[in-house]
Amino acid sequence: MAGTVAGVGVMAGAIVVTAALAVVGAASVHTQRLSGAADAAALAAADAASGAVTGVPCDRAAEVAASAGATVTRCDLDGLVATVTVSAPFGALAASVSARAGPPPTAAP
Repeated sequence: MAGTVAGVGVMAGAIVVTAALAVVGAASVHTQRLSGAADAAALAAADAASGAVTGVPCDRAAEVAASAGATVTRCDLDGLVATVTVSAPFGALAASVSARAGPPPTAAP
């Protein structure tokens, strides 16, 4: 009887650990996808700011983010450098990631 109770306890523990690892893995995948959306949105905004593509920079960023299932929550331009923050729900929580794109800084003489 005691062996059966111990076995059930071990199985329950294994199920809890497996479920926790599945959630952590899913969160990691979600964050990586969201990072890609932020990178693409920042590049789109920087391209629009430079004139390489047509459109309003932050509008272009929003279009690209939306195609990846994300929403732009912040879009800042500093000259040709775009910093974009995107978010997307993960279960009951919202995850957000920021990315920056534009020309490299100029070197000081």
